[in-house]
Amino acid sequence: MKGVILGINPDVRIVDITHHVSPHDVMEGAFILRSVVPHFPDGTVHLSVVDPGVGSDRRAIALQYMNQYFVGPDNGLFSLLLTGQPADLIVELDLPKFWGDPVPSATFHGRDVFAPVAARLAGGLTLSSAGTPVSSIKALHWALPIADSQGIQGWVVHVDRFGNCITNIDRKLFDSHSKGRSFKCYAGSSIIASNSFTYGNVEAGEATVLFDSNDFLEIAIHRDSASSLLDIRKGAPVNILFIDEKGTE
Repeated sequence: MKGVILGINPDVRIVDITHHVSPHDVMEGAFILRSVVPHFPDGTVHLSVVDPGVGSDRRAIALQYMNQYFVGPDNGLFSLLLTGQPADLIVELDLPKFWGDPVPSATFHGRDVFAPVAARLAGGLTLSSAGTPVSSIKALHWALPIADSQGIQGWVVHVDRFGNCITNIDRKLFDSHSKGRSFKCYAGSSIIASNSFTYGNVEAGEATVLFDSNDFLEIAIHRDSASSLLDIRKGAPVNILFIDEKGTE
């Protein structure tokens, strides 16, 4: 894919985000994409390919949102990015003249469709010229945490390469229900009572709960893998119980 891009636009700057999305895991790709996009400048073209449906009737699309461009399969990969807001423009990439091959490989649209279009968008091709406008994209259903005055039930939505377990509980929701109270976190095989500002606030090998760089609640072990040692996997439930002033849950 990089070779195709450089063959079309040799002056383009290519920035790798990750090549470690779990195979076929569109939700994980969507979560990572949403996390990184705010840190890129206007005009960036994001080429995102997590495509278990390659060669099927799923559409190839490109869209513009928040002054950036996104190219990839229409399988929900871009739905977390939009967070309920409409894209400025969405097109189906149905014009073979912009592909790398008019008869693309049935198993590698990243090389033969997405990369050539992304390179041309970076080189000045207008999005409206790249394909036929469409009105919507496929959505992924992002599980929302359940919260009340006693606690919050959420889920692990991502485990990073360090074994840190990121939940779908964000800081705003947590603060609005905790009201400054201490809490216990029940996840996997453990009850975690320690919460910290950063990993180094606890001893090496100690588990803690903290908010990550995207303000999601994270379960971590300083210098080790919380996923492995606490038996926590993606999709695992995470329960937060708040403790009142008398020390009862």
